[in-house]
Amino acid sequence: MQETATYISIENLDAYKLAREYSRIAWQVYELMDWQTKKIMGDQTISSVDSVGANIAEGYGRFHYLDKIKFYYNARGSLIESKHWIDLLCERKIINDVQHNTLTELYKRISTCLNGLIKSQYMKKNNQP
Repeated sequence: MQETATYISIENLDAYKLAREYSRIAWQVYELMDWQTKKIMGDQTISSVDSVGANIAEGYGRFHYLDKIKFYYNARGSLIESKHWIDLLCERKIINDVQHNTLTELYKRISTCLNGLIKSQYMKKNNQP
């Protein structure tokens, strides 16, 4: 008897849900910035944060495992870039420790999920369960 693979919608994918939460919180921070801070750091922060979820979504929509992996790696790169900006925002006292800790915890959880997605695609490529 052959098992049928279950389909998980993107909205139910943990990495994507966490990335959307990461974007939501980052946007709340961004909205409170003055014009100059937005232009110097805010725009790059929100672009890198939003890129995480966008790359997860694009990779998830790809058929071939190598395409998926490429976009998941792009998401991971954007995630690491976003952490750079979030750390600078905290260092420069633009966000407080509570906001920094919340975003850092999401960063860690997304990182774990992304690594799991990447690993699962490599296992599928090698026909491993």
